[in-house]
Amino acid sequence: MPRISKAEELSQIHRDALREFDEIQSAQRFERQQALEDRRFCSEPGQQWAGPLGEQFANKPRFEFNKVHLAVLRIENEFRANRTTVEFQPRDGAEDDGLADVLDGLYRADEKRCTADEAYDNAFDDAVKGGMGAWRLRAEYEDDEDEDDDRQTIRMEPIFDADTTVFFDLDAKRQDKADAKRCYVLTPYTHAAFEAEFGESPTTWPKEITAEYQFEWVTHDFVWICEHYRAEEVTEDVRWYRGMIEGEPDVKVTPSDLEADPAMIQELLATGFQLVRQKRVTRRKIRKLVLSGARVERDDGHISGSCIPVVPTYGKRWVTEGVEHFMGHVRLAKDAQRLTNLLMSWLAEISARHDVSKPILTPQQIAAHAHMWSRDNVDKYPYLLIDPLIDPTTGQMVANAPIGYTKSPEIPAPMAALTQLAGQALEDLLGNQQAGEEVKPNISGKVLELVQTRLDMQTAIYMDNFRKAMKRCGEIWLSMKRDITVERERRAKTLSTTGETGSTVLNQPAIDPKTGARYIKHDVTRARYEVDVEVGPSSSSRRAATVRSLIGVLQMVQDPETQQVLTSNILMNLEGEGMGEVRDYYRRRLLRMGAIKPNEKEAKELAAEQANQQPDPQSLYLMREAEKAEALAVKARADTVETLASADLKAAQTVKTQAETDGARVDQAVNVADALQRVAQPFGGSTPPTIQAP
Repeated sequence: MPRISKAEELSQIHRDALREFDEIQSAQRFERQQALEDRRFCSEPGQQWAGPLGEQFANKPRFEFNKVHLAVLRIENEFRANRTTVEFQPRDGAEDDGLADVLDGLYRADEKRCTADEAYDNAFDDAVKGGMGAWRLRAEYEDDEDEDDDRQTIRMEPIFDADTTVFFDLDAKRQDKADAKRCYVLTPYTHAAFEAEFGESPTTWPKEITAEYQFEWVTHDFVWICEHYRAEEVTEDVRWYRGMIEGEPDVKVTPSDLEADPAMIQELLATGFQLVRQKRVTRRKIRKLVLSGARVERDDGHISGSCIPVVPTYGKRWVTEGVEHFMGHVRLAKDAQRLTNLLMSWLAEISARHDVSKPILTPQQIAAHAHMWSRDNVDKYPYLLIDPLIDPTTGQMVANAPIGYTKSPEIPAPMAALTQLAGQALEDLLGNQQAGEEVKPNISGKVLELVQTRLDMQTAIYMDNFRKAMKRCGEIWLSMKRDITVERERRAKTLSTTGETGSTVLNQPAIDPKTGARYIKHDVTRARYEVDVEVGPSSSSRRAATVRSLIGVLQMVQDPETQQVLTSNILMNLEGEGMGEVRDYYRRRLLRMGAIKPNEKEAKELAAEQANQQPDPQSLYLMREAEKAEALAVKARADTVETLASADLKAAQTVKTQAETDGARVDQAVNVADALQRVAQPFGGSTPPTIQAP
């Protein structure tokens, strides 16, 4: 099969992408339009009267009592008060060497550097209002102005109007879109901006280009540009080289490493490394292209990471007959909100027509006194004048009073009932969240806790769906971090859960003190971790509930040490202005008591305090007495040993004396025997005669 050129490949990709996008956009057009209407209904003035209803009330008062927006605002405030936190955990559940904590700190530092809260808040806002939000992750240089600094970091960027700009392939059914193979992110350009960036005007495009597809890539106001992400299976050869130093870890070389440094293999061979293993692997890579309605404007090639770097989040989501549906907190309350606006506007119109009874007069009665009647509401005259009516034929007075009065407005009974029902329906659909803001007297804390728990359950689905999106964001971030963090001994900034900055060294060669083997400490390139997401307390009342529970337990505890732990926990959970330092104090106290687990920084501080801690006088006295007693015991043992040694010495001397005495006796006997032998020799060797004593 002949190999196609680069231009032909891009042309084929462009045709396939625009054809698939048409299918996706056609299948989800109605759903996306509803989401956009929901967001506009909630946020834009006048949109609650859009459509046929507004046309019927074109020349009448049209008031908006936007309770939907207030309900959405309460959910958003709950979300912002309880941020989600990404945590990395080893897949096998084993104790880690600290890399998981390092990854946690690196992720938080990247979030703070790029103000990721803006991306999260925008996505959550769109999801609660319309049903869908999204943000993207992008690798960028830490310092664009430094030519020698090629270190990269990861940025979280908001995607605005995600319900009309973010599309995944129709085969992607998972909520986090981890199974997606293609993604389209649209960006509107003005005609002038498009011409400035891409060097041409869309007016020069052939008409058949824009007429071939259902989606209008060029409108009177905008030119749509699409970031197209494609998941591709790439087969590549991976090699491992081993150095001359025993225990040194092998060096892995991938084709991407060779693209960045073509002379890498030659340098390894020149320094004594040898090829020890080679394997052909299939990897999932993400290719990014920038499309317009006419062509592929730019091919960015394979980007870092193995995941499509777009994170969707949903308000409420479900799949029916293979088609994805979603909605937010607004859609079901729209009709009740419209009815409330209609009835309130109608009542306002009725009240404005006839606020009080007014006299009905003829022109002859009011002609001479019209100025007085017109100024009465300003000048407040004590009385008003009219002329009597005179019969022109007889000259007699016909009447000297108004001929009638207007009636005060009467509200129809069905309208009053309907107004009450509409208000109740709106509160039921929105969750009746006003109940959580009413603090009535003589209500126990338990009742307030139950009310707040019910309100928390209304926001639980939005918080849980966003938690799934954050989990996916952590997975995408880790896959990108493995690809961009390749420098040896790279120093990076970290951020703790309490907001304190720190620093760590990544990919640092080290030696295991137990085995003596060489390894890479904090090797991000080989980090394989699961991602978990921790959601903060659903409301401030949870802390109050904790305090009440601890107070109840404290009354049943008799152990003084346990009472100190419970009291410190109570004070650590109290809320209020100026309580931050108090909570920190009692946290340190609980750390010293061993009641809670310290983090890495707190563990170092505790170790330093223990090393520098001076004992109190009583402890010092007891310690010295113990040392004195130990010294006396040592001396007693030494005296005993000395006594035993002296006894052994005397016994040895006694044995020596006894041995010397026995030796002298033996010598004397030998000498006597020798003498007797010499005396016996003159007698022929016979026994000498016996000499008798006189």
